[in-house]
Parts: sequence; C-alpha cells; structure tokens
Amino acid sequence: MDINEKYRRWLASPRLSEADKAVLENMNEEAKADAFFKDAEFGTGGLRGVMGPGTNRVNDLTIGRVTVAFGQFLIENVEDAKTRGVVISHDNRINSRHFTLLASSILNKMGLKTYVFDDLRPTPELSFGVRYAKAAGGIMITASHNPKQYNGYKVYDETGCQLVPDAIAPMLKILATLPDPLEFEVPEGKEKGEQVVFGKEVDDEYVKLVESCQENPDLDKSHFKVIYTPQHGASLESALRVFSDCGYSILPVKEQCTHDGEFGGTKSPNPEVDSAWELPLKYMEEYQADLAVMTDPDGDRCGLAYRSSRGDIRRLTGNQSGALLIDYLLSQKKLKGTLPSNGVIYDTIVTSSLGREVAASYGVKAESFLTGFKFIGERIRHYEDLGHGPTFLFGYEESYGCLIKPFVRDKDGVQAILLYTEMALYHLLRGMHLDQAFEELQQRVGFHYTSMNDAYFEGMEGAATMKRLMGELHDEPLTELAGKKVAAVEDYLNDVIAYADGHKEKIVGLPKSDVLKYVFADKSTLAIRPSGTEPKIKFYIETVGAKEAGLKEEAYSLYSAIMARLGLKA
Repeated sequence: MDINEKYRRWLASPRLSEADKAVLENMNEEAKADAFFKDAEFGTGGLRGVMGPGTNRVNDLTIGRVTVAFGQFLIENVEDAKTRGVVISHDNRINSRHFTLLASSILNKMGLKTYVFDDLRPTPELSFGVRYAKAAGGIMITASHNPKQYNGYKVYDETGCQLVPDAIAPMLKILATLPDPLEFEVPEGKEKGEQVVFGKEVDDEYVKLVESCQENPDLDKSHFKVIYTPQHGASLESALRVFSDCGYSILPVKEQCTHDGEFGGTKSPNPEVDSAWELPLKYMEEYQADLAVMTDPDGDRCGLAYRSSRGDIRRLTGNQSGALLIDYLLSQKKLKGTLPSNGVIYDTIVTSSLGREVAASYGVKAESFLTGFKFIGERIRHYEDLGHGPTFLFGYEESYGCLIKPFVRDKDGVQAILLYTEMALYHLLRGMHLDQAFEELQQRVGFHYTSMNDAYFEGMEGAATMKRLMGELHDEPLTELAGKKVAAVEDYLNDVIAYADGHKEKIVGLPKSDVLKYVFADKSTLAIRPSGTEPKIKFYIETVGAKEAGLKEEAYSLYSAIMARLGLKA
C-alpha cells in the first residue's frame, strides 16, 4: 500500500476525530510522505515520534496498538501478569497524561491491573515503581529530551529495566500480527483489571533511596550555591525534596519549573545542547552560584555547569563528568575501606575510555555494552540471577546518563545531580574547582578529548540515505582517515573485529547492532551509529595523548574527513 492509499484510508476512517482529519487535509506532500512512509518503530529508547495522525506518528491509534501488543506479551510471558499488573508514568509533554490513561484503560479492558501516579513522575521513579509494586512490567510515556512536538512510549520488564532486543522480540512478533492502527481491536479479558493510584509512599521510598547514594552527607554546605532546572520536566518535586533533605541551598530556575508541555521557558530541553543552558547560566551569574545542574524532561539524564578556577562558567561533557564522578566515588570508597575487591563499572561502546582507565587505577573492572541503558540494567539482572558476580559500583553513558545504586534499573538524573553536587562541593572544600580536579585526573591517567556530532536525515529520502551510507561503511571499511592508520574495525552488525594485520575476532556477548567503531593506531577512536530515536547518524570521536595540546584539532580532522568521505557537510 503506497503513501497516498494509506493517507486516504486514514482520512476516511471513522476512528479519526474531525480535528485529526483537518490536520490531514492541511498536509502538504512532504508532510504527508513523512507521516505515512513507514510505521512508527521501536528503537533504542522504545517508540518515539512526532505527534499527529499517520502511521509514522504518535497518536491514540499507534499508542493503543502498541499497548495491546505489550499487554498480550505480558499475559503470555510473565506469570500472574494480570494480577501483578503494569506501572505507568509520564512526563510533562502534551498528551502524556492522556496517553497514560489510555494505555491504562486498554490494559484494564484486557484484564490487567494497572498502577498510575496521581501526576507526572520521572522515568527512574517509574523503574523503581515497577520494582516496588513487584509488577509484571512498566510503561513510560515520554520523548525524553526531544523537541515539544514529539512523544513516545518505553516498555519495562518486571525488574524495572527497559526490554533488551531478545526480550522484546516476542512482543514485536505480536505487534506484527495485529491489524493496522485503523483496524486493531482490544481483546477483552474475562474480568476487567483495576486501576490503582500510587500513594505518596512510593515517592517517600524512592527519595529515601536516592539520598542513600551520598558518600559524604555531612560536608559543609553553608557557602555553596546551586542552580537547578528540571527543564519543565518530571523531576522537579523529587529533586527539590532530595536537595532540601540533604541540606543544599538550591535556587530553582523558576521559568523552567512549570510542567509546561510547550517548553515555553527554554530554547531546548536537551542537556547536551548549548541553548538549554542560557537561562541557568544567567542565574549562575546573577546569584554568583558555584554550580548549575539540570535534568531533562523525563528525569533520566542530567548535565552540569560550574564556576572554574578562573571565575568563568564552564560545562563538563557526559564523558568528562562521568569519569570525574567515577574517580570521586571510588576514591571515597577506597578511603573508607568499602571498595569491594570485585567491583565493576558499566559503560557503552561509544563512551570515552577515560572512565575505564580511572576504574582500572582503582583495580575496578569495566564492561562495555551497546548504546541504550537497558543493556546495563540487563547486566545487573544477569549477575543477580546468577547468584554471584561482580559488585556494581557505577553505570553511565556519554549522553549524561548515570546510575549510582541499582534500586532503579534505568539511568537516574536525580541520583546523578545529587552526587555531582556532592562531588563539586567536596573538591571546593579541598581547594579545587572542577576544572582543576579534572586536570589532576588526566595528569594521572592520560588526556582525552571527545566530541559527538550529528548528521540529520529527515523524511523518507533521509531514511534511505542513512541506510545507504551505513551500508557503504560496512561493505567498504576505512583503512586510513585524516592521516591516521586504522588498527581495527569493530563491526557490531556483523559481529566481527577486523584487524589491520588481517586476522579477525568474533564479537561475543552483544546483540547485533548497526554500529561501526574504528580504532586507530594511536588509540584514537571513531564510532558511527544511526540514532534509535531520531533521524540522524551520530559520530563519536575520541583522541588521546600524554598531553592535551592538539587533541581537539585531531578530533576535528577526523570529523571533517569522515563527513567528506560520506559526502556530507562538516
């Protein structure tokens, strides 16, 4: 069925509201193609897309169809799923509450119990809520840090972890067998499931456990000022409560503390984007604050800015802040004699090697996984089920996602900003700003420069171009780039590492994924992967050396060279 046929079916369907039909009637050819050229898909972060009518859109029909598939999956695969139930939460986005109640009503009709919060709650509390209720699974309605026109749908297993590819495969098979969004029906259970509203005891327990993450709760906080913004999102109440309980002087960015689905007080809700920081940095200057911390709309990611030793305001990347926090956590545990002999940290294949080198300096092992925090959560479960294994100490991604204690099985922005704040205060009390602490760290383990760049490919043509470019890279791997010799090519789609001397090694223990990673002779790296949630290819570059000079320029040379190789603008 071509795009125009799909379009006409939707326009004529009695399932669409008059408002949605009006949207369809006003679409130009480009918008029509983008709305119907494919069905909305699950990626690394679940289902995510622009809201509106269409097969490639997030709307009542696409949300409803996915919910039926998830409900059937739980009934077929999880013991006592109907009585154990499903926990559902949402962020501040337009339609998030509506989609939450829609999913709950569909699952109730199918005979499944549901738990909902009285209002929005962050993703980490959803993960915790699944574990708290001993539920069969969970749903989070969110598009994370995407622009305001987006929304999405993430699914969680009974441990509060997002479903990894092997685990979600049966659900996707069910989804593939369902009639299309205009025709699917909700199967009725013999008895209707009940909807239960969580009480404040879930918030209380979550907050208590977050506060237990502190290493040094009794630091002198009397002269330490912190700016905080939730970017209009779901972490506002829990973060302010945690900071207050722990004795920090917090100045909220009031313009970004309303749960506004239009994101009216910010230019971007993404902690990685410069424009997201404009207002928090103004607050830092106005109040002469020491630190600013930010959580994204669903509260699983964070970022930080700090006043440097020169008095100016700077930011740390996710790679830098993660490595610095690893050093802080491990150093404090070593100092107290609580550092376990079998400790482990988890990161991803596109995360900087700096954190792994810091961990190694403390005798702590590291394991790396594909992008997507679900792989870290799944690994924690693996060792729990095994009954023995390393002691989890920290998990993180380069995109500002951290987990300090695994009572949550997703990244937790509230845990992270609490520990980043403690870390910054600790270093100040020993006479060091974060730039000095990071310099000290690199002097000890080596200098690393990282950058991440995107190339966007919108619409149907863009999707085809992305697929073609990635195919070319897999079929014709580079042997040299920007004057650097390639020592090894890690091809995660074909499960093989090909070395420059001709020998090959199988990649073991990771699912197939459309990712290429080039390791150069000087230990610099370039990783390339299509985003699982947005129409773009990501380029992760790291240059390393015994000194800092020249590393940034080397990274830009690699970026320029790969963009030229692909025929794209740098």
